[in-house]
Amino acid sequence: MTITPESVQKLLSSEELSDRLRGVNQLRQLEPAIAFKLVQPAINDSNARVRYGAVSLMDTVGKVDLHKALEILRDRLQHDSEVDVQAAAADALGALKLEEAFEDLRQAYHNSSEWLLQVSIIAALGEMGDPRGFDLLQEALDSDIDLIKTAAVSSLGELGDLRAVPLLATFTTYPDWQLRYRVVQALNHLGSPEALAILETMTDDEVEQVAQEARNCLPLA
Repeated sequence: MTITPESVQKLLSSEELSDRLRGVNQLRQLEPAIAFKLVQPAINDSNARVRYGAVSLMDTVGKVDLHKALEILRDRLQHDSEVDVQAAAADALGALKLEEAFEDLRQAYHNSSEWLLQVSIIAALGEMGDPRGFDLLQEALDSDIDLIKTAAVSSLGELGDLRAVPLLATFTTYPDWQLRYRVVQALNHLGSPEALAILETMTDDEVEQVAQEARNCLPLA
């Protein structure tokens, strides 16, 4: 069956949850401008799964109208009743590099105790690339949750601020090898002589995946 704006609109307007979920999925096959228009009512659907799918779509179709996308995503970040929808809004704000939402993300991080949302916010700050994010990423390194720490390590690498190098150096022997692996990648992104010197020490990591990644990141002699 051919997917058209009309057929998708019919699904999105259905009283059946399965139809609305299918409609959101089919939006990806329409032109972005059309999908952006049709997705907006679904972002306020009564069902969280529909809202999650609709908000998740904004990381691409939101490019059609960044001002409107910012308005929509801010609202879901601040007011949605489900944390996974809030997290999807944070993801989309980062993907669209909507720096105007930086303060919203910072406040949401501090106001929430939900690790899923906090991880999404920290990851979004890396994608967004706003230098104001450095202090919050530094704060996230002190989290009790390893997933948040790991996201902060990666985002510090993406941010490119060399002040991160000594912060990352303190994690070269961290117990979680997956976090150490991200440290290697972040130091490689930063690329300063100090970062390369730390990478050299990590070529002897006890976990081969970490050691090999460190070797791969170093320039050939």
